[in-house]
Amino acid sequence: MYSYVARQAILNVDEEIVGYELLFRDGVENAFPDICPDQATSQILTSNHLTKGLESITDGKCTYINFFEDTLINRFPTSLDPKSVVIEILESVEISEELLDACRALKKQGYKLALDDHNFDPVWDIFLPYIDTIKVDVRQFNILQISKYVRRIAGFGVKLLAEKVETREEFEQLKTLGFQYYQGYFFARPEVLKSKQIKANKLNLLQLISQASRIDMDIDKISQILAQDVALSYKLLRFINSAGFNSNQKITSLKHAIVYMGEAEVKKFISLLALANLSGDKPDEIMVLSLARARFCSHIAQARGDDENPPMAFLVGMLSLVDALLDETMDTLATKLPVADEIKQGLIEQKGVLGLYLKLALNYEKAQWDEAETLSMAIRVPINDIHEYYQESLAWADKIRNGERGGK
Repeated sequence: MYSYVARQAILNVDEEIVGYELLFRDGVENAFPDICPDQATSQILTSNHLTKGLESITDGKCTYINFFEDTLINRFPTSLDPKSVVIEILESVEISEELLDACRALKKQGYKLALDDHNFDPVWDIFLPYIDTIKVDVRQFNILQISKYVRRIAGFGVKLLAEKVETREEFEQLKTLGFQYYQGYFFARPEVLKSKQIKANKLNLLQLISQASRIDMDIDKISQILAQDVALSYKLLRFINSAGFNSNQKITSLKHAIVYMGEAEVKKFISLLALANLSGDKPDEIMVLSLARARFCSHIAQARGDDENPPMAFLVGMLSLVDALLDETMDTLATKLPVADEIKQGLIEQKGVLGLYLKLALNYEKAQWDEAETLSMAIRVPINDIHEYYQESLAWADKIRNGERGGK
């Protein structure tokens, strides 16, 4: 399963690339599909930002993303780093006090806002104190109309970005009018990028939506649902690893992640997934194996009496195959997650106590019985017990595959 996104370069007056606008695509065809704008934005965030990270798509340059009415009012942009993103307000959104309040709040949090395909309508003037950039479609207006508008808004201190620039002559004319940024076929056409996507179980997502709709969320139940879906667990951790949270916080369990986020952010995360219609078929073999490893590592930690490690051990097993799901190296992926150093060490180097648990799971998968027995003695858990834990973990993962529910 793959996700697609197009990026189009944004350049300065020296024709240097300073950012990229991301455009939703649902296939290799370079055209916007027939879906609502809110869903398109949510798909970009869940399929790209919460999986690989926007920085890998834009080569670390500034990212311009379109947001429609609902995603703005519900503060979805706050899952992004305000230092590296520009929030584009689509020209077709309905102006309201709610929208104006959302723009004020985003601006106060340090986000840069842009009016996309601005039509020069004075009704938008009340937004200008919060706007950093105005994007003008130069195919819609002649040079005289553009010049008049530029003079009218000169006191607001906004920057101007010319869209759909197609010739050198247009570029030079627009420079004399004071445009700082440029986008169009004269510089670069949108480029479609394809990346591997993690599938989430539809039943798990529906159960999360149900929990999020309750007045009092059941944190234990949400943790249990997440514990049965590697895709949702990974995206949750990526969601936390954003500017809205303390980057020094190290997550040790799924329940810890949910409590740390707080109810409002958990509901935002679930809404983002729901709006993107994140769905899929039954988990494939890689995902089932991830679940089995998670259960097995947790069993071993509990057998050893590790007070802190059972939830961390579960995360190590759960995330141990994310590199295979996303076709990236584990050390690259682990740096994108706000997990405890012990978890990162276990995932990347298979060292430390958590690394031993994961290594033991791998021994069983490869039928390396001598190595398994050596490890069982090192961690002081009887080999017969370990065998039972492994069989039970496989059975538990199969139950999840078949849609049944069981506690962690």
